[in-house]
Amino acid sequence: MAAGLQPFRRPTPRPEGLLGAAAATVGLISIVSALTPSLAARSDLIDGVLPPQVTEGARVGAFLFGVALIWVSRSLAGRRHRAWQAAVMLVIGSAVAHLLKGLDAEEALASALLLGALLRYRDRFDVPGDRSATRQLLLTACPLAAVGTFLALYAGDHLSAREDVEDVAAAAAALLAFRVLYLWLRPLRERVTQSVGQRRRARALIDSHGCDSLAFFALRRDKNYFFAADGSAFLAYRVVGGTALVSGDPIGDSRRFAALVEDFRRAARARGWRIAILGASAAQLPLYRSFGFRALLLGEEAIVHPGTFSLDGRAIRKVRQSVNRLLRGGYHIRILRAPDVDEKLRAELAELSDEWRGRSPERGFTMAMDDFFANPEPVFVVAMGPSGRPDGFLHLVPSPAGQSYSLSAMRRRRASPNGLMEFLVAETIAWAKAEDVPELSLNFCVFSDLLRATSSSKVRAALRLCVLPFDRLFQLRRLLVFNRKFFPEWRPRFLLCERLSDFPLVGLAFLRVESLLTPPGPWKRERGHGLLLPGA
Repeated sequence: MAAGLQPFRRPTPRPEGLLGAAAATVGLISIVSALTPSLAARSDLIDGVLPPQVTEGARVGAFLFGVALIWVSRSLAGRRHRAWQAAVMLVIGSAVAHLLKGLDAEEALASALLLGALLRYRDRFDVPGDRSATRQLLLTACPLAAVGTFLALYAGDHLSAREDVEDVAAAAAALLAFRVLYLWLRPLRERVTQSVGQRRRARALIDSHGCDSLAFFALRRDKNYFFAADGSAFLAYRVVGGTALVSGDPIGDSRRFAALVEDFRRAARARGWRIAILGASAAQLPLYRSFGFRALLLGEEAIVHPGTFSLDGRAIRKVRQSVNRLLRGGYHIRILRAPDVDEKLRAELAELSDEWRGRSPERGFTMAMDDFFANPEPVFVVAMGPSGRPDGFLHLVPSPAGQSYSLSAMRRRRASPNGLMEFLVAETIAWAKAEDVPELSLNFCVFSDLLRATSSSKVRAALRLCVLPFDRLFQLRRLLVFNRKFFPEWRPRFLLCERLSDFPLVGLAFLRVESLLTPPGPWKRERGHGLLLPGA
């Protein structure tokens, strides 16, 4: 085992996890009890004392308390203090509701036992809530209070018109109550803030240690930095929906990686965040697994070696034909560093990018830049048409320590001739060969192993069925087919989580951060940037 790595030991159950499971169980008991008849002898006794509206309201309350407890249970397992507060109120309300709806002492006892356990372990719930939700909470609580007051004043009135109003009011109150609960439980958010000093430190570490093809993408403006105690290594991450999404591998002195990951886990737990590693390389899997992370193959990165690449041979004849056809048609390429792109060409590239993107948002987080011109090192490979205007371009970023390049973006005009992208990539590989560039990283193909459908495993077949709808939506197979034309080396990239149960929520956070869930809409070009960014 590498120095500094800790052997993975399966964690023992924690009180907060057990209490979360207990809350879900009590919630389920409440739901079942609310939907089944009470014992006749007990219900007759209650009906003789309380009006039927109270017992019926208590039954509905028991149901809603049960649903809310199930909702709160996961936040309880995450040690959130506000979840503990909500759970205490819910179990008290649940116990009272069970007694009022039919003297259901057994269900009330289960709630009381859970209440005792919550009070016993109250010190375990130390994760703070999101204070930024206070204003939204007040804006939601005010109409909830108004609707609740209306129901309290007019409950029991049997005028048919008013009964319809009460039904609508009750439904509105339930929706508002769950909105309040959502805001109350919302995990602690973190704004993206990069100070000048942090960015300089990150840039220095990328320049000296950035061998990985994803390293340069840590310079995106939508990522926070977490540095090792001595500043010799860092992680780039962003918090989305209570998940700290780490972009790629740690960057810096590899001897500090284990301590860096441990410190980041400690900081994330103090804030109640789950952790996910996006695009981890196979080389760092032992590090993550030593901390108990579970790995899922996210996809494969297409790596071309310019020194051995050739357009000769039958297998690559379609790419060769595209290149020759476009050369005969008067196309050529221009290779420029970002600072060498003049204002006229910059405006043309922005217009071209706007045309290609249409109403879709800019996408990318792990392997795309959010600003084409923020750094001087990226390279533009521009396809100039016979008219003298650009018809397409590639944007490449370096891995400084490895002297390689990664493809950040590829754009073309919609009316450009077929094969333009093949022409651009082939000419870029030829340029890289002349520059003695050892590797050129093309597109990252998500779920490529499943899209190939080469395995007879039933599990993989089921996973493939889940992936195919995303293929139709995001054209995953088309990207895979395009990359295969250049006969690349396929390098696996992994998604890692601490718990298997985290993968669904992490998957949603991943789709959000990559803007894959953002619908088409109005977008504008941000001043000072060479690409089109979301508008306000």
